[in-house]
Amino acid sequence: MNDERFVLRNARHLAAGYMRGVLREGDVAVDATMGNGKDTLFLCELVGETGHVIAFDVQAEAVERTRERVTEAGYAERVTLVHAGHETMREHVDRPSRAVMFNLGWLPGAQHAVTTMTDTTLTAVAAACGIVMPGGIVTVCIYPGHEEGAREREALLDWAGRLSVREYNVAHHRFLNAKAGTPELILIQKNGE
Repeated sequence: MNDERFVLRNARHLAAGYMRGVLREGDVAVDATMGNGKDTLFLCELVGETGHVIAFDVQAEAVERTRERVTEAGYAERVTLVHAGHETMREHVDRPSRAVMFNLGWLPGAQHAVTTMTDTTLTAVAAACGIVMPGGIVTVCIYPGHEEGAREREALLDWAGRLSVREYNVAHHRFLNAKAGTPELILIQKNGE
């Protein structure tokens, strides 16, 4: 019996819940924006000893923070850290993935001048939809509270809304009673399996 009670917290919490529901021992998962490594570590736990996580970030600081976090947890063998933008995903992911996780915006605790950008994000999310296996998911946490984040939101909603319903199911989670700029979640599931 599950004693955990459901609490509707935020977009990241929703994305994590979807990941828990989809990922299994032995799966391949992608963290498209490793940041401080929390999502990378979380995905390593979900894919287990026989699974693998491929994580991306353009900032060396993010790669090092993530390396320290996964090494300390004993998961260094479960992960490949890629010091490159997530738009290069097709070049680095050579096998189907069950899940791809995006957490857009900037590196927590670092300069806000470096942020995900609309053009490269759209390229990366399209690549993620291509590498995810049937039944797999792509979660995209959007932070529209800053100028580039607002652009990303509009472009992603437009793009995702035009995906073929035969190939994908797409949901958009937005907190209706929250202040403007509150993070939102796009969930994409590839049909099949």
